[in-house]
Amino acid sequence: MTQMIQTSVRVNGVDRQVQAHPDTPLLWVLRETLKMTGTKYGCGVAQCSACLVHIDGVAAQSCQIPLSEVGSRAITTIEGLSPDSSHPVQKAWIAEQVPQCGYCQSGQIMRASALLKKNPRPSRDDILAEMQLNLCRCGSYRRIVAAVERAAREG
Repeated sequence: MTQMIQTSVRVNGVDRQVQAHPDTPLLWVLRETLKMTGTKYGCGVAQCSACLVHIDGVAAQSCQIPLSEVGSRAITTIEGLSPDSSHPVQKAWIAEQVPQCGYCQSGQIMRASALLKKNPRPSRDDILAEMQLNLCRCGSYRRIVAAVERAAREG
């Protein structure tokens, strides 16, 4: 059995000490150890992206990243995207009334914000290609695309 480790992780700009097994998925470190529950558990096998966070600014499925691989990389969760929920994607999400059950929303917003960071003016095809990596059981895809388009336009 693997020994627990004590390590530091940088989450939302703050260094935090955590103790966990090195193979613990980052998702569970965030949710259970740090009590940051905005990042959701969906499938646990990298199929739905409900667990999406940014690692060094790149979208990553936290259910697949063991704590031992995080190192000194900067993690951004939905809680750290904007301190007052004023990120252009969050504002567009509200304006387009995207949320239904809300379960996939943090992962969707993190995916959209990563897309707009690397491509501030994506085409509709760019948006469709990127956002198809996230699942929404409520079928809010039309509103999700509209929100990403709005965020790109107004951001």
